[in-house]
Amino acid sequence: MDPAPDRRAPEQPVRDGTLLTGQSALALFDAQLTSRHLDLAKRWLRSFGEGFYTLGSSGHEGNAALAAAVRVTDPALLHYRSGGFYCARLAQAGLAAGHEPGVEPGLRSGAADRSGTGDTGAGTDAGEAGTDPVTDAARDVLRGAVASASDPTTGGRGKVFGNTAINIVPASGSVGGHLPRAVGTALGIDRMRRMLPTVRQRQPGLARSAAVGRPYLEPRLPWPDDAIVVCSFGDAAVNHAAATAAFNTAGWADHAGLSTPVLFVCEDNGLGGSVRSPDGWVAETLRCRPGLRYFAADGCDLAATYDVAAEAAAWVREHRRPAVLHLSTVRLMGHSGADVESAYRSAEEIDRDVARDPLVGTARLLVAAGLASPDEIISRYDEVGWQVRKVAEEVIGEAKLDTAGQVVATIAPRRPIRVARVVADTGARAAGAAATTRATTLGTRLPEERGPMTLAQTITAALADGLLAYPAMTVFGADVAAKGGVHGVTAGLQDRFGVHRVFDTTGDGTTVLGLGLGAGLAGQLPVPEIQYLSHLHSAEDQLRGEAAALQFLSRGGYRNPMVLRVPGLAYQESLSGHLHNDNSLAVLRDVPGLVLAVPARADDAAGLLRSCLASAAVDGSVCVFLEPVALYDTRDLHVPDDGLWLAPYTPPGEWGARHIPVGRARSYSIGSGEDLTVITFGNGVRMSLRVAARLAAEGAGCRVVDLRWLAPLPVADIIREATATGRVLVVDETRRSGGVGEGVLAALVEAGYVGAAARIAALDTYVPLGPVANQVLVGEDAITQGARALLAR
Repeated sequence: MDPAPDRRAPEQPVRDGTLLTGQSALALFDAQLTSRHLDLAKRWLRSFGEGFYTLGSSGHEGNAALAAAVRVTDPALLHYRSGGFYCARLAQAGLAAGHEPGVEPGLRSGAADRSGTGDTGAGTDAGEAGTDPVTDAARDVLRGAVASASDPTTGGRGKVFGNTAINIVPASGSVGGHLPRAVGTALGIDRMRRMLPTVRQRQPGLARSAAVGRPYLEPRLPWPDDAIVVCSFGDAAVNHAAATAAFNTAGWADHAGLSTPVLFVCEDNGLGGSVRSPDGWVAETLRCRPGLRYFAADGCDLAATYDVAAEAAAWVREHRRPAVLHLSTVRLMGHSGADVESAYRSAEEIDRDVARDPLVGTARLLVAAGLASPDEIISRYDEVGWQVRKVAEEVIGEAKLDTAGQVVATIAPRRPIRVARVVADTGARAAGAAATTRATTLGTRLPEERGPMTLAQTITAALADGLLAYPAMTVFGADVAAKGGVHGVTAGLQDRFGVHRVFDTTGDGTTVLGLGLGAGLAGQLPVPEIQYLSHLHSAEDQLRGEAAALQFLSRGGYRNPMVLRVPGLAYQESLSGHLHNDNSLAVLRDVPGLVLAVPARADDAAGLLRSCLASAAVDGSVCVFLEPVALYDTRDLHVPDDGLWLAPYTPPGEWGARHIPVGRARSYSIGSGEDLTVITFGNGVRMSLRVAARLAAEGAGCRVVDLRWLAPLPVADIIREATATGRVLVVDETRRSGGVGEGVLAALVEAGYVGAAARIAALDTYVPLGPVANQVLVGEDAITQGARALLAR
């Protein structure tokens, strides 16, 4: 490196034509050096079994300039190679919070101490937590790499870039899985900003004074009104379905005139694992996205990256429209620690990437500006390396999680007493001070005054009451607004509550869920709808990898409350075969912490929905409210016109007394109730009650247990009711393999149940079209035969 012919002052641009000052370049160089040495430290730790994560950011450190181009208050969802961004933002936040590093950001004076005493030289205070950006970043990242219980992001449960203090949201799902959430967050920011004044005007009973100590009643946006969302990802992600859905949704929303302030950042090193991106493919696919403004920069040039990133961020912030920043980067040291690049890359290709090393590029920039000499650059490289190594040595000995209870503590917190209080509180408010508002909004005849209702009618009324009770609640999905849903369940809600709280989206399930996840981050209580259960499966990773994992991987610091409504299950004779008659629930029951409710009849539906809403508001729960479509309009139980499947709507003053806790079943006693226990849910409840009535007429008393909650299963109720008769028939309308019945029988066995047990379930097949479906689904004849076989034992 040649000395600079002219020395520039730190406050001046670091070179002609750039907005990046020398002082900022020095600080960003520190972030870049820290990120690089963290990669080396992770490999060092792994070499002797003390580290568990070696995926690094080497070659991508130019993304530190992106952190400088946006604000600390802009929520960011980061690519796993965005280490430079993380280190730079942490340093920015430290200075903003009043930390006093020993010197101005940039190259520090003094030689690094090799003695291990921790004295890094005059003017520095490395090693003191919370004062030095290098040490702070190293401690954060390396605690995650060694699975330390003190890791501020996950608490030893994983390694992702996340930090609530600096508004970095952990991205925990599959490749590109965080992009739909980023779009949802961007839409949520502006929707929340527009929604809050309307909520307060239309609902004067929800004044702040009434909401003291009840944050679920006081909506707030966790970021400034003009915040933008930053979302980085690798070039291979552009080929994944979730990313494609996110780009499409951002463009669709922009075309529809919706504010979508998201800045996508593609960190393009040309490789996805060992697979090369075809030349020009990434640029072409990003340029052609309708509604996305395209920006591009050399991600190995710090000043160029900063200038273009600042331009892109300013454009998104001003116009509230989506854009994509395409950064050309390189990947150094392979995909991860175990990767041997020479197996699939030539030496010449690797050398070309090494020649573009962003650290060397920034070093040249600083030397050319006269802000540092080559010797000072090397000294600082060594100094940061020793600081990071010292932290690595310190975190090795930190305690790790060592019990199952510690691991699962943040998956799905449950505060049932508080949830019950919220249900009672919203009911009391609806019956009291807010009664006038409720009557005005819901019409002159309140739902409890309309007489017995169907399952569908009850859900509609409960949704309306939910929108009144929770000012931040939103209802959305394909066809839910103007049409009122394909089944009419959301009819009239948009007219009553406005377009900011009830609105239509595209029909893509990934999009719907991504919007829900982002809305939850932005302070809303989202209630999205996916039209049919079969439409959920292609989007399920948004629940498994993103929604349910967020609290787990953020120590509860971030949460995405959600109540996802899904019409589903079988027996829908008027609809076409397997597409609409989907009885596959295994994928939902397998998601850790997810709450799965299935209302079978009207007198449970509203209570279950209120419990889901309260659980989401209080605990941040991810809930799925699965509605049996075949029972939507059912009116009768035993004979035509008996009206026994209808039920009056519960008045608000009784909500607390009739609260349905998460994980509690409902039992019916038919006849003596002493001979047989039938455990079922959904459509099985009605069929089993009909069979039980016929058996009671023959002298056999039955208990019919409606599980209501398929996750968590009401195990205590299952054991109690099974033990009461000693004979159990599980009626499971899902499939034999992976069906709900497997979980019920496993619970009985694990509890030591010694009585008789049998199961009736649907066959392992898709539901066919037409009457032949009855040959593969559970029917009343099969239930009757199974019951009689058990009674004969």
